[in-house]
Amino acid sequence: MMSDETIKIPANVRLRLDSNALTANWRNLDVMSGSASAGAAIKANGYGVGAIEVVERLQSAGCRDFYVANWQEAKEIEAYIDSDSSVSVLNGVSIADMPFARASRAKPVLNSIEQVLRWQETGLPCDVMINSGMNRLGIDVPHLAQFDGNLLDIDIVMSHLASADEDVQQNADQLEQFVEALKHVSGKRTSLSNSAGIALGDAYHFDCTRPGISLYGGKQRPEFSEPIKQVVFPETQILQIRQLKAGDKVGYNAKYVADRDHPIAILAMGYADGYLRGFSNTGLFFDDGQKELPVLGRVSMDLIAIDITAAPHLEESAWVSAQYDLPIASRQSGLSQYELITGLGSRYARHWV
Repeated sequence: MMSDETIKIPANVRLRLDSNALTANWRNLDVMSGSASAGAAIKANGYGVGAIEVVERLQSAGCRDFYVANWQEAKEIEAYIDSDSSVSVLNGVSIADMPFARASRAKPVLNSIEQVLRWQETGLPCDVMINSGMNRLGIDVPHLAQFDGNLLDIDIVMSHLASADEDVQQNADQLEQFVEALKHVSGKRTSLSNSAGIALGDAYHFDCTRPGISLYGGKQRPEFSEPIKQVVFPETQILQIRQLKAGDKVGYNAKYVADRDHPIAILAMGYADGYLRGFSNTGLFFDDGQKELPVLGRVSMDLIAIDITAAPHLEESAWVSAQYDLPIASRQSGLSQYELITGLGSRYARHWV
C-alpha cells in the first residue's frame, strides 16, 4: 500500500508566473527612477507570488533593497538575502520584536519617538519613516526635534506618498513636508516614491525608490502602460461540461439565465482562491490565451461557470486561464489591483516560467 508521503495530489488551480516579466518590470522601474536606485517591496509574500522566489530573481537582476511589513516576513527571507543587500521592516519594532530584531540583519523602519528611543541603545542600523501627510505610520515633522539623530545609525530616511496614482495637490504637499523634514534628520540615503511615485518625476526620486505593485504587473498610472508587463496568470481545470437549454439557470440566486442552448464548463476555482464575487457575470477566461470564455452567474467559493460556446472542444480536466491583466481585471471586478494580486490563495500551485 502506498504511504501518504508518496502519493502526489495534483492541484486543480495554478499560477503561471513570468520570471522575465518580473525582472523586466524591475529594470524598467529602475530606469524610470533616474539616478535613484529601485528596490522592491516584497511584503505579503511578494504580493502573493512568493517572496523567496522574487528575492532570488530580483537579486540576480541587480536589486539590492527589499522591504517587508513585519519581522515574520524578514525571518522568512533572511537566508536568501545577499551580503550586499538590505531588508527594511516597514512596521517598525515593538518591545516584543526586540529580541529577534537585535539578532536579525534586517533594519527596522522607526515610526515613532518611542521606537527611536527603544532602538538607539542597540547601535544597529535602522531607517526612519516621516509622516508627510498620509497620517498612517511615521514621525510627525514637528516631533523630529525630540531625538538626536546622531545617536542612530540611519540608513534611509523615508516617507510614503498617499495619492501618487492621481495628479493631485497632495503629492506636492507631501514632497514639501519631506524636504522640510530632511532639514532636521539625515541618513545615508533618502526615499519617497512608491511605484506610482516613480512616474511623478525626478523631484520625487531622491536616492532610492520603493516599487511594489508595478513589479507584479500593476499599472496605476498611464506611464506604466507600456513598460510594465503582466506577471501573474491564474489557471484552473475544468471539472465538468454541461449543456444548457434556453431558460436554464446557473449558480446561486440564478444570476445567469440561458437565453439559448449552449455548453458551459464548471471550473475548480472560486472566491476561496481569491477569484472574488466581483467577477460574477463580468470575468473572462481564455482557451490557450485566444478565445474569450465569459463567467456566467455568481462566483462561488470553489466553483465558477463559464460559457464555452467559442471553444466547444474543451473537455473535463482541460486547463483554462483567467483574464488577469491587473487594470482590466480591476475594471471587471471593482477590486483594486492590490486586492486582486495579494488575495490569490494558498491552493494555487505556483510555477515560475
